[in-house]
Amino acid sequence: MSFLAWIVLGLVAGFIGSKIVNSRGEGIVLDVVLGIVGAVVGGWLFSTFGASRVTGLNLYSLFVAVIGAVVVLVAYHAIRRAV
Repeated sequence: MSFLAWIVLGLVAGFIGSKIVNSRGEGIVLDVVLGIVGAVVGGWLFSTFGASRVTGLNLYSLFVAVIGAVVVLVAYHAIRRAV
């Protein structure tokens, strides 16, 4: 997958994940960063449990990235509240 595709997937996954976790978003830059990290985390989680990883720009990859983004955002908010 190209770098631009990762950015687009991260933006969409971060936006959707932010809306699921706190309903207002974190800002475009943080949404993209957390979405890309979430795509990597989601790919790792799914491959750990025997499912396929992010495969390109499709709905399954978006689903994997959103699940990962939600996990990353929940961890981000837990750490942010603790500090």
